[in-house]
Amino acid sequence: MTAIAIDGPAGAGKSTIARALARKLGYIYVDTGALYRSIGLYCTEAGVPLEDKVAVTAALEQIRVELRYVDGVQRVLLNGRDVSEEIRRPEISLAASSVSAMDTVRAFLFDLQRNMALEHDVVMDGRDIGTVVLPDAQVKIYLTASAEERTRRRMAEYEAKGLHADFEELLREVNLRDEQDRNRAVAPLRKAEDAVELDSTCMNTEEVLAAIAENRHTADEEGQAHPPSPVTKLNSWRMYIDESNWDRAAHR
Repeated sequence: MTAIAIDGPAGAGKSTIARALARKLGYIYVDTGALYRSIGLYCTEAGVPLEDKVAVTAALEQIRVELRYVDGVQRVLLNGRDVSEEIRRPEISLAASSVSAMDTVRAFLFDLQRNMALEHDVVMDGRDIGTVVLPDAQVKIYLTASAEERTRRRMAEYEAKGLHADFEELLREVNLRDEQDRNRAVAPLRKAEDAVELDSTCMNTEEVLAAIAENRHTADEEGQAHPPSPVTKLNSWRMYIDESNWDRAAHR
């Protein structure tokens, strides 16, 4: 099985890029953030204090999270209920950040994530995929963007769903989420040493996909004469990703 790991801060475009890559390569897309959001949603609705690890850990016994794919689209089920839209609310994003800092929650979801990569070719995105969940992933990408640009993207998402959000308030939430993710004791957000970093601040989806393909082909041209680097890491992708599939993904 082949695993592509995409890590980075909230709003960098991980889900969009991961979904596009999975679709174009014929892989399964695994949105790990949706799993943590589901637990955050459950705790919020059940009145479980998000700062109380004992209470959150106890609540896990009442939680069953599933990822299902309907016509190629991932749906998130929480105890049999489709919560794919509800988990995208701003307050649930912060709740997810709180519960994801707990080792008991991460352990609860770890096997589900790892088993999917053992059973399928996957594109998996999150905060610690390339460093903790799938440290042996054949392909690792660290996708980032400025906090302001990530806030603008969140604003656009909410407006498209008819939700109201204040830019300054949302920017504060983005910065808070970054601080929580980078400074948590368990599996903090960080770039894997062998990951390729891409800044998507001024790029759309197709431009990011093109940049990934361009880096890969640049590495192919450089050959093996150069010392290994994050860019030459892409040179090995052809060993794991069918060449024709990748070329289609790069040029669609």
